Amino acid sequence: MGIIKKLTKHGNSYSLIIDKAILELIGIDKTTFLEISTSDGESLLLKPLEEEEEKKFTKSLKTVNRKYSKALKRLAK
Repeated sequence: MGIIKKLTKHGNSYSLIIDKAILELIGIDKTTFLEISTSDGESLLLKPLEEEEEKKFTKSLKTVNRKYSKALKRLAK
């Protein structure tokens, strides 16, 4: 059996708090991008992005932010 956690309210969303010991165990920190997936619709798999995937993701994110910055700011209001 794994660790049992409860979701925490965070604005209009919910967060899963990951203990520092677990972060250190799998070698991630607050700057790590995580891929979140499910294979069965009942459980989540969190996986750190590989360096190349992270670079592509960051580049795509910058492109989207640059292209749609006005729309994103309006949506954030």
